[in-house]
Amino acid sequence: MTATRRLAAILAADVAGYSRLIGADEGGTLQALNAIRAELIDLTIAAHNGRLVKTTGDGLLVEFGSVVDALRCAAEVQAGMAERNATIAKDRRVEYRVGIHQGDILVEEDGDLFGDGVNIAARLEALAEPGGICASARVQEDAAGKLDLVFEDLGEQALKNIARPVRAYRVAMERRADAAKEPAPLPLPDKPSIAVLPFQNMSGDPEQEYFADGMVEEIITALSRIRWLFVIARNSTFTYKGQAIDVKRVGRELGVRYVLEGSVRKGGGRVRITAQLIEAETGAHLWADRFDGSLEDVFELQEQVAISVAGVIEPALQAAETARSANRPTSDLTAYDLYAIRPGPRVCGGLLHAIGQRRLRSRSERDSAQRHRFRTPRPGGGGERPGVLADAAYALACFGEDIDAMIVLVDRALAFNPSYARGWHASGFLRLWAGQTDLAIEHAGRALRLSPRAQARGSSWLIGAALFFSRRFEEAVPRLWVAIEDMPVFPTSYRFLAACYAHMGLLDEARATIARLRAFTSEVIPNYPLPFRDRRHCELYLSGLRLAAGDTT
Repeated sequence: MTATRRLAAILAADVAGYSRLIGADEGGTLQALNAIRAELIDLTIAAHNGRLVKTTGDGLLVEFGSVVDALRCAAEVQAGMAERNATIAKDRRVEYRVGIHQGDILVEEDGDLFGDGVNIAARLEALAEPGGICASARVQEDAAGKLDLVFEDLGEQALKNIARPVRAYRVAMERRADAAKEPAPLPLPDKPSIAVLPFQNMSGDPEQEYFADGMVEEIITALSRIRWLFVIARNSTFTYKGQAIDVKRVGRELGVRYVLEGSVRKGGGRVRITAQLIEAETGAHLWADRFDGSLEDVFELQEQVAISVAGVIEPALQAAETARSANRPTSDLTAYDLYAIRPGPRVCGGLLHAIGQRRLRSRSERDSAQRHRFRTPRPGGGGERPGVLADAAYALACFGEDIDAMIVLVDRALAFNPSYARGWHASGFLRLWAGQTDLAIEHAGRALRLSPRAQARGSSWLIGAALFFSRRFEEAVPRLWVAIEDMPVFPTSYRFLAACYAHMGLLDEARATIARLRAFTSEVIPNYPLPFRDRRHCELYLSGLRLAAGDTT
């Protein structure tokens, strides 16, 4: 059989939770899939010049001549599925995951497709969220500016049986589905607020991406030390990487008054960095400058530029704020402190955080031994860096250390850097464990405000859990549903939701939630010590779970 080779856009799709749906209602699921194919998918593929190559039970493989057609088809299918699912119970919904890649393929005489182009599309599909689309960098590059879709950078992904990492992007469906309805802008904080966007690499050298990203991180850190500033965390600003930037949209989405953007250009052994400060609402340029340096010591250059940028932005922002608030009382502008925090390795904080996360899951003795190596930050080893302090507080609390002492530690971190989103997030967890539910909600909310994109997942269930312990069950339910939609296989969200429903007397909903939990874990009632200090909270949680699971013991 002769095969021909060509370039094509490949769309791979399958149904999330297909085995669970079939197990619950085989006949109903197959009937629903057939109706979806006939009424939506096949018609949409044809409308966008696609060729349905084959189906595999719950899966589809489609070939397109262009990435624009493939993306339009995927977006319309997912929008149509969202409409169909709006009136269907969450545990009965058919939700597709879609992966799209453009690459070289082999076409057999019978029309079947093979090759890396097909394999990568299938691997990207596995990365997509239920109801979502995941595309490769080739797709994003070819579609940039041609569609009203937003691409959120997921970074380099190591895909199974694919030799080289593939850069992946989440396609944000919400903007395409109703582009005319902009989301409500986040309210501006009381402090002057700024977001530092990823700097553009103008060199064409992929190695300079790391330098540019590190440059931005250093600037964010330097600005965060100016206590009268409200600085958006890098995890949220970096979701704009690789996109055509509209500073007005950034200002609305992140809730900031000012945006800093820039570029990096390499020539020989030297590098030129340009930066400009923009007022988001008007698009007016407030300040611009360039910095030249040698690449012989990259880290020293990054630090020097960061200090210089922070040094000139600070008075520029002061002047802008003074002009903006000329008709307002001078008391609106507060004094600021610039902390000179000793540089030290970031590895300690990150490792502590990772060990703490693992400890929550495994409770291993090996991790206990690791804990003692990092229990007291060594002089010069990062003990005064906000990240190290907050991560140490979180990790040591996971090991059962004195929760009050850990709260003091995280408060110290936030005193150093009030704009440290992960610090507020860690503080929210500590307050939750300590039984301070109101503070847990407040601090998780601050983390979400400082990093609206990156902190959304963990903050949703944290706030939901705190509302649950406050017996505000009706308020907790939507928060926990958001957490489940963001993290479909995170069992804690399901457990809190089931317990919440049980205490509300909604036993059918509670049992349906337990059924969804059992689809990926057999552990309904946690068999490990709970971190909640208030025993009444533990009993409220466990009694709700037992009621939801029908456990009468």
